[in-house]
Amino acid sequence: MSKERIILGIDPGTNIMGFGVIRVEGKQIQLLDMGVLKMKGQDEQAIRLREIFEFTSRLIDRWKPDELAAEAPFFGKNVQSMLKLGRAQGVALAAALHRDIPVAEYAPRTIKQSITGRGAASKEQVSLMLQRILSLRDEQMPQYMDATDGLAAAVCHYFQSTKQSLQSAAPQKTGTGKAKKVSGWQAFVASHPDRVKQ
Repeated sequence: MSKERIILGIDPGTNIMGFGVIRVEGKQIQLLDMGVLKMKGQDEQAIRLREIFEFTSRLIDRWKPDELAAEAPFFGKNVQSMLKLGRAQGVALAAALHRDIPVAEYAPRTIKQSITGRGAASKEQVSLMLQRILSLRDEQMPQYMDATDGLAAAVCHYFQSTKQSLQSAAPQKTGTGKAKKVSGWQAFVASHPDRVKQ
């Protein structure tokens, strides 16, 4: 029997931090929790960082994850925004490392590629794909996409760590003996029916 794993995913932010928690057993993925930490009422950056650390620590104490995965800050033109996001991510990772929990980080493009098959997918497309993968009802979907971004980091980590992501899907043989590249959601579903609940 496959060992159960609990993965906490974090989408770092200094205004809103998204998170998602999944349980994995075998090839089954179950949503345990997702949501956001909103910090818009707090102007002091140091206080926001403390809130991120304390909130992440509470999530860890509640769910006792085996691993934490975070979305890495993207490289943009606004250096100050990058610096703030980097600090937010670092504080969340520190909360996990303080509890001796292994951490991983993934570029936004890697997460989108792993979930949807397209590195340039929109947040809406990522959210819809997660809903289908986890068989979530419309009323289970959160108001803020920061939450599904955090969930995407957790699911991406599972796919990457088990080498079952779209990027590493084995080529399928065609009748001509040539390898056919698997791309797109329909091709993915056809090749991996066990990964998507009906």
